[in-house]
Amino acid sequence: MTPMTPLTATTGTAAATAVDPVLRVAPAAPAEAAAYFRASLAFHADVSDVAAALAAGGDPGFVVLDSRSTASWDQGHIPGAVHLPTALIAEQAAQLLDPDVPVVTYCWGPGCNGATRAALALAERGYRVKEMLGGFEYWVREGFAYETWEGGERRAADPLTAPLDAENCGC
Repeated sequence: MTPMTPLTATTGTAAATAVDPVLRVAPAAPAEAAAYFRASLAFHADVSDVAAALAAGGDPGFVVLDSRSTASWDQGHIPGAVHLPTALIAEQAAQLLDPDVPVVTYCWGPGCNGATRAALALAERGYRVKEMLGGFEYWVREGFAYETWEGGERRAADPLTAPLDAENCGC
C-alpha cells in the first residue's frame, strides 16, 4: 500500500502517484452544490426541528407518521404521531391522512430505511412528504418526550447527539 501524499498548500496539486481520499472526486461546483443541498432540505427534516415545531403549540402544518410495526410503536413513539406501518399505507393512508397536509415520516433510526420506504409509498400516492433524519432513536437520544404503551417517558439528552446546556445546537 502506497502512503498518500497530502495536497500542497500553495498549489493545490499533489504528486502524480498521490491520492487524496477526500478530494479524489472533486467537490461539485457551487451552483450544483446549492441545488443538491436545497433539494436535501426539501426531502428531510431533523429531529430537533420537528420537536421545535410540535412544541410551539397550535398546528405545525404537518403530520408526523410512524411507519414501524405495532410492537415498535408500543415500545415508544413520538407523541401525536399517526401510526401507519409502511405495509398498510396503500390501503389506509386515505383514511388516516389529509392529502393537503405534508407528512414527516420516521422509523427506528439512521440504520433503518423504513421511513424512506414509507415516504416513497406516500409520495407515489400524491402526498407531500419529508423524512425525519435520525428517526425515533435520535428523538429519544436528543432528550425529547415519547410515549409507550405504559405511558409517557423521557430520557436525558445524549451529549454525543445534543447539547446538554442549550435549547438547540445553533446550526
